[in-house]
Amino acid sequence: MPVELAQIAREKGIRYFLISFVDLFGVLRSKLVPASAIADMQRDGAGFAGFAAWLDMSPADGDMFAIPDPESLIQLPWKPEVGWLAGDLHLDGNPVEASPRVALKRQVALAGEQGYRMKTGVECEYFLVSGDGTAISDPRDMQSKPCYDQSALMRRYDVISRICDHMLELGWGPYQNDHEDANGQFEMNWEFDDCLKTADRHVFFKYMVKQIAEDCGFRATFMPKPFSDLTGNGCHAHVSLWDTEGEQNLFDSRDDEMGLSPIAYSFLGGIMHNVQELCSIFNPTVNSYKRINAPRTLSGATWSPNAVSYGGNNRTHMVRIPDKGRFELRLMDGAANPYLLQAGILAAGLDGIGNQRDPGRRLDINMYTHGDTVEGLKKLPLNLLDAIRLTQGSSDLKAQLGTPLVDAYCKLKMDEWNDYCRTLTQWERDHTLDC
Repeated sequence: MPVELAQIAREKGIRYFLISFVDLFGVLRSKLVPASAIADMQRDGAGFAGFAAWLDMSPADGDMFAIPDPESLIQLPWKPEVGWLAGDLHLDGNPVEASPRVALKRQVALAGEQGYRMKTGVECEYFLVSGDGTAISDPRDMQSKPCYDQSALMRRYDVISRICDHMLELGWGPYQNDHEDANGQFEMNWEFDDCLKTADRHVFFKYMVKQIAEDCGFRATFMPKPFSDLTGNGCHAHVSLWDTEGEQNLFDSRDDEMGLSPIAYSFLGGIMHNVQELCSIFNPTVNSYKRINAPRTLSGATWSPNAVSYGGNNRTHMVRIPDKGRFELRLMDGAANPYLLQAGILAAGLDGIGNQRDPGRRLDINMYTHGDTVEGLKKLPLNLLDAIRLTQGSSDLKAQLGTPLVDAYCKLKMDEWNDYCRTLTQWERDHTLDC
């Protein structure tokens, strides 16, 4: 029997629903719908003007409709009379191919047809900062190596515990909270799950963290590099592939030194093959490239990659194999679109499996000190423009993710780059005013 949202509203005391979608730039868009209207909205969707969001549409396009997915329902723990729903965009009765959640569901369906089901977990780092964003929220958080600092963590107990309590209430299985490598930076981990569910929770987590931080008098930011001398915000993904019933981890192997199966290495080969072209999706802002191409930070390391490499339990590589049956992709940052992040990983992995791609040799070196000694090592793009051009030119990505999505994304990102290039900075004035 299909889930009837009107019935759920009566049972759970929900008075309003937020019917939401995420645009290509990762902005969460919503309409607040009274429970009395949710039955019609569940059938027909909530109407939006596509041109008003970051989607490749014009004012002449008709209304698009976000059809809510009942399986995504999250009742706001701090305001339980409101239920949040992820919506899938439709235009003229058809799915909007160039929309993030639709794109991820397409990849999930393709994987399912081949007998696969991707499960992932994400590590969402964020800073707690002042209201104007110019400084971290805790002036006493001053250590050069503040990672895991108990005192700094507990000075923000009110924020951290409220967020964790909400995740416990929602059944996400949170299992640890920590102060991260930068002053004012935190991370919260919860259990891995199917990649679509992880993406929905990722979207809601960012909203929840910002809301709770604001309620406590602070501001939360997932900006990739908010402070030039501090470690940036990553969003690492732990990846494994399962059978369609979700019972057998197809990456797991007893016969391999690292505990990875041949299909895991092919999947990883797809990541290594496509990752330069995916960089504009995984690292989608001008600011992103100040994280992955950063000099040493106050703590002594950036903890982010700048080359395409993989190793064992070694955090200097783009891909780390921390345990058997999974790997950690450490490239993505806090600005990554939660749905495109997952869609990009799965698309690259399916390409790797389909073409039996070889990830190359594992490098058991410190990439920060010896990476320049490796011949033929592929480097990550130095800026957003280079990354966009790589994405736009990738026939493999267009074949896997769809040309409409890739073209729309690159078009809007190029507009963003051009807007950035028209902006005069203080650095330019400081260095060229007297030339």
